Amino acid sequence: MVHKAFDNDKYLQMQSEHIRQRIAQFGGKLYLEFGGKLYDDNHASRVLPGFQPDSKLRMLLQLKDHVEMVIAINTGDIEKNKIRGDLGITYDLDVIRLINIFRNFGLYVSSVVLTRYHDNTVAKAFQARLEGMGIKVYHHYAIEGYPSNTSFVVSPEGFGKNDYIETTRPLVVVTAPGPGSGKLATCLSQLYHEHIRGITAGYAKFETFPIWNLPLNHPVNLAYEAATADLNDVNMIDPFHLEAYGVTTVNYNRDVEAFPVLVAIFEKILGHCPYKSPTDMGVNMAGNCIVDDEAVCKASRQEIIRRYYEALCDQKRGKQVEDALRKLDLLMKKAGVSPADRRVVAPALKRAEETGAPAAAMELPDGTIVTGKTSDLLGASAALILNALKVLAGLDADMHLISPDALDPIRTLKVKYLGGHNPRLHTDEVLIALSSSASKNPNALLAMEQLPKLRGCQVHTSVLLSKVDINIFKKLGVNLTSEPKYEKKKLLH
Repeated sequence: MVHKAFDNDKYLQMQSEHIRQRIAQFGGKLYLEFGGKLYDDNHASRVLPGFQPDSKLRMLLQLKDHVEMVIAINTGDIEKNKIRGDLGITYDLDVIRLINIFRNFGLYVSSVVLTRYHDNTVAKAFQARLEGMGIKVYHHYAIEGYPSNTSFVVSPEGFGKNDYIETTRPLVVVTAPGPGSGKLATCLSQLYHEHIRGITAGYAKFETFPIWNLPLNHPVNLAYEAATADLNDVNMIDPFHLEAYGVTTVNYNRDVEAFPVLVAIFEKILGHCPYKSPTDMGVNMAGNCIVDDEAVCKASRQEIIRRYYEALCDQKRGKQVEDALRKLDLLMKKAGVSPADRRVVAPALKRAEETGAPAAAMELPDGTIVTGKTSDLLGASAALILNALKVLAGLDADMHLISPDALDPIRTLKVKYLGGHNPRLHTDEVLIALSSSASKNPNALLAMEQLPKLRGCQVHTSVLLSKVDINIFKKLGVNLTSEPKYEKKKLLH
C-alpha cells in the first residue's frame, strides 16, 4: 500500500462545502471552469499520495442534485483530429467518453458547446452524433480581439452572437477534453447572456495546481511546472493578491497575465469585478488536506525526475523537446534531485550490464528492489512483473508460475501464425498466461491476487518499451521511466 500523505475524505468534504459557499456568494448560480483532468487525475495521485484519481468527480457527486455538466470542445480540434496524449484518443472521442463516465456516475450532462465554431462537415457529423445521444449542442464563435478588446467582446457582436446555453441548475461545471477548448470564454459568454436576461450569476475557477497556499518552490508546485514544461508556463507569486491582502499566494503566469483583462470584462458585464486577484477566483482546497508534507515532497521530487526521463525518451523518438529538457534540468536543480535519486535506475542498468540485454527494476511498497532480465522465454518487463508478484506473494524466486501448456500455444501463435519474429512474451501475454494457469495452480492464483499491490510502484527499464508494455504498466498504476535508447538500431520502433 502507498503511504497516505493526503486526506482524501477531508478533501471531498471541504471542497464541496467551499463550492456551496461560492454558489451562495453569487446568489445561487455559479459557472465553474474546471481545469485539468476531472475523472482521471493521475498526476495529482502521484504527487499527493492518497489523492484518488477520480476525487474531483466524487466531490461533484456530493453536489449531484445541484450540478449540470457542460463540455466545451474547440471545433478546430475536431477538424484536426487532435489527440489526447495520455489516452491516445481524439478530443471528440474523449467528449463521448466523458459524457458516458458522467452519466454512469449519475451526473447530468446538459450540453456540449462547439467553440470557435465554423461550418464544416466533421463538426456537423459530430454534432449529429451528440444529438443522437440526446445531448444539446450549442455554437460559440471566434471573436475578433478576444479577450483584450473588451468593448467589442462584451457586445451584441461579440458574446452576443454566441448561442445562449440553457441551464437549469445552480452549479454549471464547464469542462473540456484538454487545454485550448474555450472553457473560460464559455463561462464569460454565459455571464453576459445571463446578465442581459436579468439573471444573477457568478464565475469561479477550479484548478488543482499550482496549489495556491504552498510556497512557490514547494516540490508539489515544481512538479506541476515539470508536467507543463512543454508549454513553457511558470508558477509565480500572485501580485494582485499580495497587494490586496498582504498575503503571498502562488498562481499560474497565464492567469496572472490575463487577470486585468478579466477584470475589465467583469466590469463591462456586471458593472464591477467580484475578485481582487486570480487567487480569489479559485476554489481549490487541496493544500489544506496534505497530512504528510515530507511524503508529498518525496513523491513530487520523483515526479520531476520521471518527467525528465519522459522528455529524454520523447527526444529519442524525434520530438522537439530541447526547451522542455532545459527547464526540467533547472527544476531538478531547484528541487535538489538528479536521476541518481530514482532508486530503480541503478539496479536496472546494473542488471542490463551483467546480462548484456535489456533489464528492468521495480521498487515495491516496502522499498524492496526487484529486477527482471531478458530471457529466451520472457522480455525483461514480463519477467519483472512475475518476479515482483512472487516476492509480494512470498513465493520462491525459482518457482515456475506458468506451465508450458499455457506458454507454448502463445509462442506458437505469435511466430507461426501471426508472423512474429520475437517468441518472447510481452507483459500482456504473460499476464494472460498467468491467469490461465491460475485455474489449476494455487500459486499462480496467489500471484495474480498481488497485482493491485503494484499500483504506485516505481519501475525503470534499460531501454525504450513497446506501446504494449507501456500501456500494461499504465493500467497497473506503475510509475514508469525508461532509458532513452532502443534495444536494437531500427528505423522504426
